Amino acid sequence: MTDISIRIIGHAGRITLQRPQALNAMTYEMCLAIEAALDTWRDDDTVAVVVLDAEGDRAFCSGGDIAELYATGTKGDYAYGQKFWADEYRLNHKIFHYPKPVISFLQGFTMGGGVGIGCHGSHRVVGDSSQIAMPECGIGLVPDVGGSLMLALAPGQLGEYLGTTAARMNASDAIFAGFADHYVDEAHWPALIATLEATGDTGCISKAATSPAPGPLQAAMPDIDRHFHGVSLGDVLTTLKGEDSDFARDTLKRMSRNSPLAMACTIEALNRLRGPSLTLEKALDLEYRFTARAMEHGDFLEGIRAAIIDKDRNPKWQYADGSVPPMAVSKMLMPLGKMALDFGGTGMKIGFIGLGNMGAPMAANLAKAGHEVTGFDVAGTTAEGVTSATSAAEAAADQDIVITMLPNGDILRAVANDVIPAMKAGATLIDCSTVDVESARAVAAQAEVTGLGCVDAPVSGGIGGAAGGTLTFMAGGTQAAFDAAKPLFDIMGQKAVHCGDAGAGQAAKICNNMILGATMIATCEAFALADKLGLARDKMFDVVSTSSGYSWTMNAYCPAPGVGPTSPADNDYQPGFAAELMLKDLGLSQQAAEAVDADTPMGQRALELYQQFVENEGGKGKDFSAMLPRFFARGRG
Repeated sequence: MTDISIRIIGHAGRITLQRPQALNAMTYEMCLAIEAALDTWRDDDTVAVVVLDAEGDRAFCSGGDIAELYATGTKGDYAYGQKFWADEYRLNHKIFHYPKPVISFLQGFTMGGGVGIGCHGSHRVVGDSSQIAMPECGIGLVPDVGGSLMLALAPGQLGEYLGTTAARMNASDAIFAGFADHYVDEAHWPALIATLEATGDTGCISKAATSPAPGPLQAAMPDIDRHFHGVSLGDVLTTLKGEDSDFARDTLKRMSRNSPLAMACTIEALNRLRGPSLTLEKALDLEYRFTARAMEHGDFLEGIRAAIIDKDRNPKWQYADGSVPPMAVSKMLMPLGKMALDFGGTGMKIGFIGLGNMGAPMAANLAKAGHEVTGFDVAGTTAEGVTSATSAAEAAADQDIVITMLPNGDILRAVANDVIPAMKAGATLIDCSTVDVESARAVAAQAEVTGLGCVDAPVSGGIGGAAGGTLTFMAGGTQAAFDAAKPLFDIMGQKAVHCGDAGAGQAAKICNNMILGATMIATCEAFALADKLGLARDKMFDVVSTSSGYSWTMNAYCPAPGVGPTSPADNDYQPGFAAELMLKDLGLSQQAAEAVDADTPMGQRALELYQQFVENEGGKGKDFSAMLPRFFARGRG
């Protein structure tokens, strides 16, 4: 193959990209050839190191050759692209986990697919010509090939900035951001490669490396962190548009060229990835959820048309005004089920008890991910892909994991009495219900006596989060039990936090929702007051969403219709999180506060207001943000 040279020289397996006229863009055949070489050299004792480089001085690899992807996609053949990305990601995964040193020399442009083969090895060398970037949002994709891993690990909010602006990193900034390891004068690269070939010893790399001067991105970090700390694309754009500065103007100009859907999904993906559970496998899986849908549901084909085919540089993006609905993001990042990337793992046997509005989509996502799920609900409800059992005990028998999603602590204790004796030794019980702390601890103690693992893991995110696989899990229990549950949390949600011992998950949920309930009341009160003072709601939102009144209830779940991102307020307050569920959670918070003699007057007042709203003012069946029309009506009276 003339596009790539693969050979062994001395102690080094040598891979050289040979398409300088095409900036060494990687074809599908080149991807497969690199993988085959790595597989061959893995067990070859004569190969001590693998060296990746490229011909020409303009680029190591400018990305993937996407012409064939466009040609097949425009004909309605999405399978080719899905296979291409799956095979490419498998190669990225092999490079990252390769048992021998992989050294890459990254001159000129290293972008997109070039990052996938050049930035996952053990030793990544850059020089004065190096320009590394993740420009995928410009063609309607998210940063992929495992690049989201490095973006999530980058300092501060640099990952969001790099991912949504396609900004280029010089050698110093690439090292700072975690895309490279060593700066070496490019004049010394040939001698360095010759030493690696002769010795197979990577020690020569650090000896040749020097420290470059700080790059421009490092100086810009205060601006980057200030503007990119929001949880959504809308948050970022709001702060940028609210500041008159060279940085804000330049950043908005960069982002205006890119797909809003892709940028929104990039920010969401990085939010999901950050934390102690971050792995390359999780990053690649999340990336593939997007790219597998990119042709049919995303902006990829339009991005390629505008950039490569017609070259008019005028793409017709979805959500061109930058307002991307959260459901559109969730749709692109939902689990793929049997289409999910396979890194060799096997499915678990799972029993799921409680297939209501939350439990059914959670169980369905587990089944779609390839697990064998058996479910039971007293109401006889079912879930897609889930085998039905005739009792809770039957659903729990012989399962690796049993998950419960139940209304209250009394029902949890009753179900635990049925399922714990039926569970096999060494299995783990995960309770995702929101219940009182004492019930959670009692069930955990009951499970421990019989040798079972147990995690109390209430969730945040509502019905939309359950369907979209974007829940947050607050988990209590032993580390071993949490580790057993973690792979399933990664399928059903975007984040899982191990909060401590048994009951800690419920404690976290109770405290979180006490804040949420009180904050929503304050937000609704403020809007009602603004109405009475003659202040337009949109003007209030513009001020508060970028000022000290910033909050989740204002910025992400605004209770005022037609203001801010789409929320239940825009759907006649049909519940995303029902007011009666907030009432239940506030009741649990005050029950817990009384048990430990905690003074929570705001929580108590929030409980009283929601109780009045649900029981006496028609709030039952409405979203908890429907407090706004309640306050507005009372204010008018």
